[in-house]
Amino acid sequence: MQNVLTQSGDASRNGQLKESTSRPKRAAGGKGKRVTVVGAGPGGLAAAMQLAHAGMDVTLLECRDVVGGRTSAIEREGYRFDCGPTFFLYPRVLEEIFRSVGYDLQTEVPMKRLDPQYRLTFAEGGQLDCTPDMDEMDRQIAAISPSDVGKLRRYMDDNRVKLAKFRPILERPFSSIFDLIRPSLLGAVKHLHPMRSLGDELSRYFSDPRLVIAFAFQSKYLGMSPFQCPSLFSILAFLEYEYGVHHPIGGCSRVSERMAEIAIELGVDVRLNEPVTGLKMQGRRVVGVQTDQGSYDCDALVVNADFAEAMKRLVPDSLRKRWNDKQLANKRYSCSTYMLYLGIEGRYDDLPHHNIHISGNYQQNLAEIETLHTLSEDPSFYVQNASVTDDTLAPAGHSTLYVLVPVSHQHENIDWKVQADPFREKTLDALAQIGLGDIRDRIRFEHRITPNDWHNDYRIYRGATFNLAHNLGQMLHKRPQNRFEELDGVYLVGGGTHPGSGLPVIYESSRITSRLLLGDLGQSTAFIDAAALPLSSTSASALSG
Repeated sequence: MQNVLTQSGDASRNGQLKESTSRPKRAAGGKGKRVTVVGAGPGGLAAAMQLAHAGMDVTLLECRDVVGGRTSAIEREGYRFDCGPTFFLYPRVLEEIFRSVGYDLQTEVPMKRLDPQYRLTFAEGGQLDCTPDMDEMDRQIAAISPSDVGKLRRYMDDNRVKLAKFRPILERPFSSIFDLIRPSLLGAVKHLHPMRSLGDELSRYFSDPRLVIAFAFQSKYLGMSPFQCPSLFSILAFLEYEYGVHHPIGGCSRVSERMAEIAIELGVDVRLNEPVTGLKMQGRRVVGVQTDQGSYDCDALVVNADFAEAMKRLVPDSLRKRWNDKQLANKRYSCSTYMLYLGIEGRYDDLPHHNIHISGNYQQNLAEIETLHTLSEDPSFYVQNASVTDDTLAPAGHSTLYVLVPVSHQHENIDWKVQADPFREKTLDALAQIGLGDIRDRIRFEHRITPNDWHNDYRIYRGATFNLAHNLGQMLHKRPQNRFEELDGVYLVGGGTHPGSGLPVIYESSRITSRLLLGDLGQSTAFIDAAALPLSSTSASALSG
């Protein structure tokens, strides 16, 4: 099978991957140990790049006809949408990965830093056009809650220290409880506050509940309520304001596509439309994988597929103790999302690139998603209006709208075969709250993804688009480990392993795993370490756009 990116949509759009004018050579040269990577999501692509540069003989198997997984593109009738993530945050990690294999991220995937980062609207009243300009933020905060002016600066100062303390933890593997007594973690303990939720943490800074939500809603990047998410994740909003919210031209999916092209330039054999159907075992060691097209022996296996679904599909239950089917069923999972991808005639130039609308009763909305598992009558939602920034995404005179509504993962309370159409109407009605009252008349293309589709088409366990939840019982050494503890020769990358979900930490998981795998095979990781910048240098490396 040739190394070809097969884009979704029109068959005529299939084509060879673009190559750079200069192709860096792999560090070790020649073919080395054989590594198979299952899944061409962002973690699998980043791992494949690093392992190939180190001289490994890498085969990347992807079950779908496009790379990227949840960060792939949906292309139809001249419209291009990101399937999943649309926010590109904290580019430092991926900058360093690109640098480690001889490329420059900004050159390969031009990005624009957005200002405003996004617009927050509250059904209870009030609006914030969020910007890294602290004076402007204070002016807007004063219109909502004069007593909270100046509080954002204190939050930023505190979380700058917090990130410095926690960055070493997020960049290293956690294999056992004994890792909790590392000096780096002990030094961060006073910033942890394990019994405090993210919502509680933000309430220490802001008195107005709308402002608490404004700097805590980012827990939705992990698929969790801010009132269930650990306070550690107060660093999420800090990353936005400190390092920026970026739009890669062509969308976040273009990052994954370029990573696949670079992987091929580095010698990776990328095979699309080739799902793994089974593992070849010698005792508890995985020595290869099986597909309908062939068999691939390997010295190490990297799994980037959705963790819980991959375990159920590929590994016999009898071989799994800690992560057997019963244990997986009892774990806590993130929410899911109801998605509408709309091709629109004309443009909404008064609507910013990113828009988050907070429902009138946010606590009730969160309960409906996480505990009641029902569909809300007053949902919060997110709309990306990317065409105000990027005119490559739609035909001339048209634009794209990406609509995301957080909903429960698959549950017996919700029958999506019955509810999908009525919920579409409810969602389109809700969009009038941000000025899109005429949207039905302007839709020229529409695609939809429900939690059932996330499960059936994208192989995501329960349709939980953000993987295992990030409660304290499922983090650090209690999360599936980067060097998978149940099977020999198996390594994990992606949101289902340490450090967790969200693009920056998924990329970080690829570095952690690549270091472990290369070390186990007796290979040098010096090229990874040499490209990493000290914390004091990261501000200078943030993209200015």
